[in-house]
Amino acid sequence: MVGCLGDKEIARLEKILLKGPIKAGFENDLWTCHRIQAVIEKAFGIVFHRSHVWRLLQQTDWTPQKPEKRAIERDEKGIERFIKIEWKKIVKKLRKAVLL
Repeated sequence: MVGCLGDKEIARLEKILLKGPIKAGFENDLWTCHRIQAVIEKAFGIVFHRSHVWRLLQQTDWTPQKPEKRAIERDEKGIERFIKIEWKKIVKKLRKAVLL
């Protein structure tokens, strides 16, 4: 079936989206137009083209999000220590070198 979503369906879709992609059965926490297209088809039995899904998201004030790429091994405390201590030492040495 090809059709459109009414206000009630859009509100229901937003509730589904707010629960997250993992809750909807996807392997990671990233919504894509293709995934939302699949959710709409499963929840409402309506097939939308991905470009229409994009327009629908824009109309409901959903914005594109880009996931942060950070290593799992990232050491936040080590980074903070580097910035507070080591970086200051580096800047101090550079200033001395420039003044010579």
